Amino acid sequence: MSILSIDEIQEQIIKEFAALEDDKESMITYIMECGNKMPSLEDYYKTDHNTITGCMSKVWLVHEKEGDCLIFKADSNTEITRGLISLLIRVFSRQKVDDIINTHVYFIDKIGMGQLIGSQRSNGFANMIKQIKLLALMHKTKMEQQEELAIENDPSTHSTHRQR
Repeated sequence: MSILSIDEIQEQIIKEFAALEDDKESMITYIMECGNKMPSLEDYYKTDHNTITGCMSKVWLVHEKEGDCLIFKADSNTEITRGLISLLIRVFSRQKVDDIINTHVYFIDKIGMGQLIGSQRSNGFANMIKQIKLLALMHKTKMEQQEELAIENDPSTHSTHRQR
């Protein structure tokens, strides 16, 4: 199974919401159903350190690196917020760090998310995206530092001068 690109996933989400024909109640129900399908985060991850600030509800986000990709897991204490973060997990998990950093998240506007969830939840949703991108940026910086260290410590990259 091939991993879809971030834009391909966003297009899938747009199509799924288009099928709901702008019925606000159906859209909210669908978001909550998405959250219900997402595996729950183990309680030991539900710490202040993993909490996304600026959200109306509690939202916990954890990640791990696999190759040059990040895998995200999340949870929330409310159904609607759990559904919102599940959409972002779907978009960003198992994607390359650079792709996460450079992606424009356009599905939000295309499905009318702002009108659907209101301004306070929209701000929280934006904070979720920001946190995901910050984690990716942190990994990119860490990878670049490791590459620089590897080059510095590689004897084949240093010029040697022999005295005669």
